[in-house]
Parts: sequence; C-alpha cells; structure tokens
Amino acid sequence: MPSEVAARGIPSLQISNVEMAFNADTGRFLAIRDIDLNIERGEFVTFIGHSGCGKSTLLNILAGLYLPTGGTVLLDGMNVEGPGPDRGVVFQNYSLLPWLTVYDNVWEAVDSVLGEKMLRTEIQAHVEGMLRAVGLWEHRQKYPPQISGGMKQRVAIARAFAVEPKVLLLDEPFGALDALTRSSLQDELLNLWTHNRRVETVVMVTHDIDEAIYLSDRIVVFGNGPAATIQEVIPVTMARPRDKRRLAYSPEYADIKERLMALLVGGAHAAA
Repeated sequence: MPSEVAARGIPSLQISNVEMAFNADTGRFLAIRDIDLNIERGEFVTFIGHSGCGKSTLLNILAGLYLPTGGTVLLDGMNVEGPGPDRGVVFQNYSLLPWLTVYDNVWEAVDSVLGEKMLRTEIQAHVEGMLRAVGLWEHRQKYPPQISGGMKQRVAIARAFAVEPKVLLLDEPFGALDALTRSSLQDELLNLWTHNRRVETVVMVTHDIDEAIYLSDRIVVFGNGPAATIQEVIPVTMARPRDKRRLAYSPEYADIKERLMALLVGGAHAAA
C-alpha cells in the first residue's frame, strides 16, 4: 500500500513558513501564517478545522492555484510555482464538463496529460479500467446532468487517478453527499489509492472527524482564522485496511476522536 513508502522518510511535499494574504476592501487580510509541514511520499494526510481556518487555502497553494505571499512549497525538491500534471485536484462541486459524457470526461483528461506517452488503444483501455474500478462503465455514455451527485464524484475521482499524479489533492470531495454514498466513496477512494502506486500521496480537506480518522495516516488540525496556523498534527497508526464496524471499539480511535473533539470544540469556544 502507498502509505508503506512513508517509512522511508522521503518528503513528497515540504511546506516551509508559508503565509497567504489577500487584498480586501478593508485592507490586507492574512488567511494563514507560519505553516511548516512535511508530507512524506506515500502518506494520506487530512486537514481539518473550522470554516475559515485556511485549510482550503493551503490546499490551493499545494495545487499551485495560489502563490503564497511568504514561504516556500517544494514537491520532490522543486518549487511549486503553478498547477501541473504532477498534482491532481478533486473539488466538492465535481468540476465535470457537462457537454461531455462520463467516458469523454475521463478520456479528455488522460489524453491531455498522458496522450504523448500512450497509444489510442492504451488510453481506451486505461479509461475503461478506471471507470470499471468506480462502477461507472455501464453509465459511460451518460452526461453529468443525467447522473447523481455520488456518480459525478466517482467520475471526478476516476479522472484524477487516471492522469496518475504524484499527489492527489481533495477539497471536501464528499461534503455534499449523503452518509451512505459518502461511506461507499471513502472505501472506493482507499481502494484506488491502494492499488494505484503511481498516485503516491493524498492530501484531503474535510470537516468530518470520523472520515479523517478512517482515511488518514496523519491529521493536521488548524486553529481558527484569520491568520490561522497549524494547531497540532495527530498521527493515526491503526493498521490498514481498517474496518469501519470495528473502529468504534478501538481504544486508539476513541483517543484520537477525543483529542480532535477537544481541539475543535475548544477552538470554536475561543472563536466565539
């Protein structure tokens, strides 16, 4: 499984003294500050915190969508200076092209990123394999408006994995879904990550404590904004694969959840 690579201690992402400020009508707004974090190759790391704490801002910096106003971000030793095919992003709102079918949404992404390296028949096989992996092959000719929210997010996840980025960045990808669909997609995400070694590292933003514990190797807790920074980094050392039905009976799970609740509830009271 990819997380085993983390034991080698080779940082995939190095975030050093990062800050992000925005110009607003009322003046300079400092969203995040003093962010120092190494994310090892092969880790699944989750950012959690209250709304407005800057976790999505940092994710956008990792994606290259924002350039930090201070500090540096390195991916495998190289400065992140903009978006690139070495990072895939999945947003909460799916970001599918509505005029393309399910199949073509994935095909276009693979062709644009990997087209020079793959024959047309190889792309076809690759796209089919990804859609079968997320259970959408039978729906390949449908358009985004014709499928459910859960199916749209499956397409978005399949598309992200299909282009084989080194780092997959997820911004609350399951936040708009019902509990059963969310649970199913969590398992599909882990299954894809486990069996796709080209996607080494996953960084995810979530508000859901149980989701963070179930998915993560480490949970990064943000303090409240503005000028938010990292409050604590909590390791999750429970063996994989994890069984959701047994998690509730795990002493480690209970300890981590209690610590997260203390940090987040305490932060909410402080903000009030």
